[in-house]
Amino acid sequence: MQFELMASMMCANYGKLEKEVKDLEEGGIDSFHIDIMDGRYVPNFAMSLNDMRYIADATAKPLDIHLMIEHPSNNIGLFLSSLRKGDTVYIHPEAEYHPSTTLQAIINAGMVPGIAINPGTSVETVMEMLRIVKKVLVMSVNPGNAGQMYLPYVGKKITKLLAMKDDMDFGLYWDGACSADKILEYAPKGVDGFVLGTTLLFGKDKSYGETLADIRELKF
Repeated sequence: MQFELMASMMCANYGKLEKEVKDLEEGGIDSFHIDIMDGRYVPNFAMSLNDMRYIADATAKPLDIHLMIEHPSNNIGLFLSSLRKGDTVYIHPEAEYHPSTTLQAIINAGMVPGIAINPGTSVETVMEMLRIVKKVLVMSVNPGNAGQMYLPYVGKKITKLLAMKDDMDFGLYWDGACSADKILEYAPKGVDGFVLGTTLLFGKDKSYGETLADIRELKF
């Protein structure tokens, strides 16, 4: 069964960031998920523009840029100019006055446009954008901090999106509290990828290669 595995780099060891990137790359990670937070849209600060630039220079793997910032259109050029064509940029629709305009800027720059949907955001409020984007990132926890508990009601939202994804031509991705049982349940249903953080990937006794191999060998 094919599904993507993305490393949530806000959970990495920043004292050894170059080694973390190389170990994840050698271990078989598919892409690097980079959470940019401004302390306003979410009550936390995470990775910075320079962290993103460093990782972009350190790996040939694709980047998934998750902008948890207010009015990303104000600074979208700073991010797009530092990325490579084919990298993904997610915005939160609630954070923007005219999200479709920002998504078009991402498309025009040759990036993959995406939206991130918070637990409290209904599918109905983003329906039109589902025809614009190529990726939808479903937050199974409230955005802003690692190590949170899964919110069970998000499962119904994922089921609703799974029924739409082929017709609207978008990929569906899981972010937050991603455990092996969630991958076992939702990968067969059609979720295309999973962001891995402290629940399953970082801070474990095994190497990244061993952990990623175990995930890919799950018995579906």
